[in-house]
Amino acid sequence: MQITNFKDLYIAELQEMRRLEGQLGEAFVRMSEVASNPTLKSALMDQGERALAQEQRLWSMLSRHDANPPAHTDHAMQALVGEAEKMLTVVKGNDLRDAAMIASTQKIGHYQIAAYGTAAALAGQLDLRDEQRMLHQSLEEEKNADEALTQLAKGEVNHDAVAA
Repeated sequence: MQITNFKDLYIAELQEMRRLEGQLGEAFVRMSEVASNPTLKSALMDQGERALAQEQRLWSMLSRHDANPPAHTDHAMQALVGEAEKMLTVVKGNDLRDAAMIASTQKIGHYQIAAYGTAAALAGQLDLRDEQRMLHQSLEEEKNADEALTQLAKGEVNHDAVAA
């Protein structure tokens, strides 16, 4: 895909995020299967379901623009997902692995917050208010998930990891 104008830039952002959400849905399910803390297990399953819902939201936006599949791959996000999945095998001990999964999930979430904020700003510039609202919805979902993971880490998981 050749990006030649502002709308192309916006569509490329949506395409990258749609691909990302598909990858994340699967990655969070795999992580939830490995998590030992029941609250973390549930939070990761919720993350996976949210990623799939966000992917569908992005598909609906892309269909409005008759956008073709993306030609660009977001290598930074692929690296973050790869690192998160690597933590499942290299970190020994359930409590420590749970803490590492939260850290990895939050790194991914922060990237998503930046991506959704950027896409929402681009939609605003293009006067695509419905899409801007949908992107803000995803942005708020990511911020809330980040806060919940922070509370889980501070309240339970990190204490267990330190004690292990």
